[in-house]
Amino acid sequence: MNTGSDRGTNESATGDAATEATAQAAEGTAGETAEEKPHVSKAPAFIKARKSLHLSWQVGVFVVGLAVIAAGVAMLVLPGPGWVAIFAGLAIWATEFAWAHLVLRWTKRKVTEAAQKALDPKVRRRNIILTTAGLVIAGALIGFYLWKYGLVLPWNLKDQ
Repeated sequence: MNTGSDRGTNESATGDAATEATAQAAEGTAGETAEEKPHVSKAPAFIKARKSLHLSWQVGVFVVGLAVIAAGVAMLVLPGPGWVAIFAGLAIWATEFAWAHLVLRWTKRKVTEAAQKALDPKVRRRNIILTTAGLVIAGALIGFYLWKYGLVLPWNLKDQ
């Protein structure tokens, strides 16, 4: 199973220096940023040197990332920072798997776009108006309920 995490590790051993320099120059002229370089495993060199040990490392990273993501999903309904844990689990996976690295990069881009959109004055004004309207409606409903049924505190309840 190729996870894409071993790409780029043996380039200097298999190709000559001129070919490697030409490839690096072509990458540089194409405007490739540091984020767009091929994904390489973050495992220590002695682990990457042995295939079975590297596979064990990847299984361990997958299990730890899955546990963090599962805890994040649980925290979506329980108290706790659910989305932060989910993104942390994805970041753990991204240290070893190319597909997770791509998903994390896409997620970062979408979150940045949403943050920039939220800072737009028209969008902020709309959000403030909608929030205020929602709070006024909620206050009116609570006021109507208290007017209609009153407020009975738990320690003032009679036997029913």
